[in-house]
Amino acid sequence: MIHIEQQWEENLRTIEGNLLHEKAHDTTLDEKRKGIITVRGMSVISNSLRVNGTCDVVEFILSEQGVPIFGRKGNYKILPVEYKHGEPKEDDIDILQLTAQAMCLEEMLCCKVDEGAIFYEKIRHRQKVQMTDDLRAEVRAMFDEMHQFYKRQHTPKVKPSKRCNACSLKNICLPKLLKQKKVIQYILHHLSEEGGEL
Repeated sequence: MIHIEQQWEENLRTIEGNLLHEKAHDTTLDEKRKGIITVRGMSVISNSLRVNGTCDVVEFILSEQGVPIFGRKGNYKILPVEYKHGEPKEDDIDILQLTAQAMCLEEMLCCKVDEGAIFYEKIRHRQKVQMTDDLRAEVRAMFDEMHQFYKRQHTPKVKPSKRCNACSLKNICLPKLLKQKKVIQYILHHLSEEGGEL
């Protein structure tokens, strides 16, 4: 809805998320200490996935197994860190977002990103994520599907769930309407009650 229909609406959760990301994306807070360079709000791109975006935080950790970084001595392991306002979710949506960021970094820096982390503000805990081939394949499939929808200018049908209640697009998307009978079902039902025919 955001990209194809250009629809957007704020709610408390999106505002809280924006406030969290303002700090995470504050490039004036980039720092170096104890062999770790922390870069905030780093723009990333992947030509093969045909996407771009911004990583909340990328940590460059001094490591012999890492890759050289222009203007820096030594080699560095790359660790993307995504900041989330809430807590870990039941599905893999946050993990897939982090995996997409890792794949962009791999393409940009000609390296392998084996792991990343998600920091959940609500529980004040950083969860490590291993970048598996299965996660990478799922990200590729999701982007392929997304590009097909975008090319056709087709908004996919929503899959209503309890997450809809917290979504800022709830009043635009109207997921409750999907539970209603289709017009043809309504007409056929009433015709059969009255003994009518089509």
